[in-house]
Amino acid sequence: MGLDALKGWTRAQKHVVMASWLGWTLDAFDFFLMVFVIKDVAHAFGATKTDVAWATTLTLALRPIGAFIFGRLADRFGRRPVLMADVALYSLLGFATAFSPNLAGFLVIRALFGIAMGGEWGIGASLTMESIKPQARGIVSGLLQSGYPTGYLLASIVYRNFYGPLGAVTGLPAWRSLFLLGVLPALVILYIRRHVPESPGWSSAHARTGTVLGVLKKHWRLALYAVLLMTALNLFAHGTQDAYPTFLQVQHGFDVHTTGDIAIVYNIGAILGGWVFGFYSQSIGRRRAIVLAVLLSIPVTYLWAFSQTAATLAVGAFLMQFFVQGAWGVIPAHLNELSPPEARGTFPGTVYQLGNFIASYNLPLQTSIAASMHENYSVALAGVALASAVAVAVLIPLGREARDMEMAAAAEAA
Repeated sequence: MGLDALKGWTRAQKHVVMASWLGWTLDAFDFFLMVFVIKDVAHAFGATKTDVAWATTLTLALRPIGAFIFGRLADRFGRRPVLMADVALYSLLGFATAFSPNLAGFLVIRALFGIAMGGEWGIGASLTMESIKPQARGIVSGLLQSGYPTGYLLASIVYRNFYGPLGAVTGLPAWRSLFLLGVLPALVILYIRRHVPESPGWSSAHARTGTVLGVLKKHWRLALYAVLLMTALNLFAHGTQDAYPTFLQVQHGFDVHTTGDIAIVYNIGAILGGWVFGFYSQSIGRRRAIVLAVLLSIPVTYLWAFSQTAATLAVGAFLMQFFVQGAWGVIPAHLNELSPPEARGTFPGTVYQLGNFIASYNLPLQTSIAASMHENYSVALAGVALASAVAVAVLIPLGREARDMEMAAAAEAA
């Protein structure tokens, strides 16, 4: 097994993985631009940071709607055309953010962006997992999920190096100029149209088997379990990511370059963690890999949240995100393997984004706790990280292992 799983791929399989990775990377890129400019948007609209933090809550809260709508369309009409439509929509809305007239308009656009963002992950993950051979799912899962921290890494690099220059070139405030880059994902549509075939796990005949209500009625225990698990995992991710740039800027007084440098370091850790744990999940199992990652995150919490120098914070953040995204690197494979085959376009993305919905209050919660403690974010960060890590470690063993199931064959038989 191991690296042998990467041999013998068809050209089509390579293009599918690349397209899904690009779609998730650029989706995350636009989302994480937001976390760097909370302070600036608040200043521009005469609002508090907590007021602006509701933009991330709305984005996360409305992602289940997009996952359901686009997932059902993908189950009915195919993964490929619906993925293109979804990428087009989130590109348009990311670009439109730059022209928000006021805070209310800003919040509405970010909420609509959340609907579009919610559709991409489920469709891309199902298209990928149905297209590749089972032996490659672990390492491809880590690669696919690494698109999320890769998007965060790109946002960090752009913020660090182009925040001021982009504003000078466009004549717009710097934070608005960043969101103009939201149009870039539209290029992925051309790539998908030219190179990506339809999933072998989907057919027009199969699309007419079963309804959403029928699937949920039959698999309600699995759906409930998956939503609880994804709530804990989303708190684990967003509780360690979204407030961290503000923590660095406000509590430690770091400038654009230092904040950007630390963000680059911890996103490199996140990418590596997703690859490592995704790869080893193919041999040690999905559940063991996830539990190992979340338990290893606990000892580094103090270094990550309570260090006082840029160097030690960077080390702590690197390790924390290595383990956070290590756990997440297993999820695309694990969640698709657990999903009912007749609704694989809908089920993984919907339960994932419902977990996001429940966890979406995280950033306002953390910023309000910090505000009540004189802009001290350490306790808020550590509290959410530890509680969510324990929750994931408890929930994962309650589920089953399905790493060897045949997706394409299951889809045809369903």
